[in-house]
Amino acid sequence: MKNIDFARIGRKLKELRISKNLTQEYIANMADVNVSHISNIENNRVKISLPTLVHVCNALDTTVDYVLFEEYEHPTSVLETEILHEVHLCTPETQKQILKIIKALQ
Repeated sequence: MKNIDFARIGRKLKELRISKNLTQEYIANMADVNVSHISNIENNRVKISLPTLVHVCNALDTTVDYVLFEEYEHPTSVLETEILHEVHLCTPETQKQILKIIKALQ
């Protein structure tokens, strides 16, 4: 059994936060933790707990699956689920465009 890579999880959370132009303070408030705790998670000084991970993912408008994707032994199914989730959020017209793109890439 392999160990969970908390450093990678912290990096992924930080990348998501930055890509969405969110501050550590915002995430900390949404997750009901201290700003220093978010910093410690992002910099692999502490291991994130499951409840905090769920709250942080909610604040980042992402899924736990997306953050833990590389920790799964069968990541393809997780990726497929994430893609389906994102497509489901699109308008029907955008979904048609995505289908055309997928077919063109095959």
